[in-house]
Amino acid sequence: MVSEYEIKKQICDIGKRIYDRGMVAANDGNISVKISDNEFLCTPTGVSKGFMTPEFICKIDKQGNVLQANPGFKPSSEIKMHLRVYEKRPDVNAVVHAHPIYATSFAIAGIPLTQPIMPEAVIALGCVPIAEYGTPSTMEIPDHVEKYLPYYDAVLLESHGALTYSDSLLAAYHKMESVEFYAELLFKSRQLGGPKEFSKEQVERLYEIRRKFGMTGKHPANLCLNKESGCHNCTGACGGDCAGKAASDDKADLIAKITKQVMEQLGK
Repeated sequence: MVSEYEIKKQICDIGKRIYDRGMVAANDGNISVKISDNEFLCTPTGVSKGFMTPEFICKIDKQGNVLQANPGFKPSSEIKMHLRVYEKRPDVNAVVHAHPIYATSFAIAGIPLTQPIMPEAVIALGCVPIAEYGTPSTMEIPDHVEKYLPYYDAVLLESHGALTYSDSLLAAYHKMESVEFYAELLFKSRQLGGPKEFSKEQVERLYEIRRKFGMTGKHPANLCLNKESGCHNCTGACGGDCAGKAASDDKADLIAKITKQVMEQLGK
């Protein structure tokens, strides 16, 4: 079993990686790791992610209460966003938030990363939606991110940055790298006249590869396989038809239950 100290060292290493790659500036970004159902390690506020040591890392519970922090350090104000991910995605063990230049540029422009242009991005990410803008350090951001959590492992934050999460810290970081690489390729291919997108059939073959790999996480390959348009051939994942269908189904179930109760009361 990996010790808490070793996990803190891993967080510092990932922090240095996102800093060295220019995914954060100054004290931007935050990282967290779940170590039990009620304990999480996270980066502190007001500290550069490129210069952390294990002593900087804080421990909190699932309500955000500080369980341990050395003098002068307190958890990032964005930890609310991380805790919402853990609450809604029990399969997630690590969360990374950063401001990678290309991905954040798409978030600022209001353009989701939904074009299927390279196999690795289609297989690993599916597509990356944009969560509506929320004021930093408030509950607005977790509230706006929540509806995307059941369908994706990466989300752009409108005018803010990117959020990735997975079953390990390294996997969560790799998703952040993939999001940024995808965004850079999409940006540059648009400058060359526009990317050539995969056909629906090509996308479905890539989805089938993902399913055969047994890859963990949430992905359009596992949703709405009969849909004909939208986010990599899956309209639901970007809050479109699939989400609407889910809401419609919930409403239909509720109406059916109410109707049944009324009919029972009428002796029908």
